[in-house]
Amino acid sequence: MNAREEILARLRESLEGAGPAPEVPRDYRRALEPGTDVVDLLIDRLEDYRARVHRGTGAIADALGDARRVVVPADLPAEWRTGGAEFVEDDRLPTADLDAADAVLTGCAAAVAVSGTIMLDAGPAQGRRAVSLVPDHHVIVVERERIVGHLAEALPRLHRSNPQTWISGPSATSDIELQRVEGVHGPRRLDVVISDD
Repeated sequence: MNAREEILARLRESLEGAGPAPEVPRDYRRALEPGTDVVDLLIDRLEDYRARVHRGTGAIADALGDARRVVVPADLPAEWRTGGAEFVEDDRLPTADLDAADAVLTGCAAAVAVSGTIMLDAGPAQGRRAVSLVPDHHVIVVERERIVGHLAEALPRLHRSNPQTWISGPSATSDIELQRVEGVHGPRRLDVVISDD
């Protein structure tokens, strides 16, 4: 018997005679009140998390700032590649090359307004997971149609078998002596471009 089979056997044994599982209530809120501006709510949450927010794809160059070398997924839309930076397509770049980049520019799968969470699932214009975690500056273009109110609305939009990255502001932790430290588990700087175009 391998470890997996042993664990499953123990679970089955512990559940013997337990009876049927109780019904799980599903009456929690699954959407925002009609008329709620999800874009404004998302921006409010993102700014609360210390992300810089820009409006319109024309602001991508501003979001990239003085970045000279920007890593992008190969399928990133051409119109998003603006400004004077050199755009380097990720073709399984080594980690050292990703770390040396000034920024990364990606799209996203969904954005949840109520929590300010942006979700990537390695789908179109997102690239592989390492691209969004290694460079110190991440610029994400969030198209208006990808913004939803609640998590329950976002989950069906994600590819369940793909690796996912959920981002709520720049990477930060307060685990060490309760001092906030940014950039420990991912990019230290997060810029979000809300595309109303």
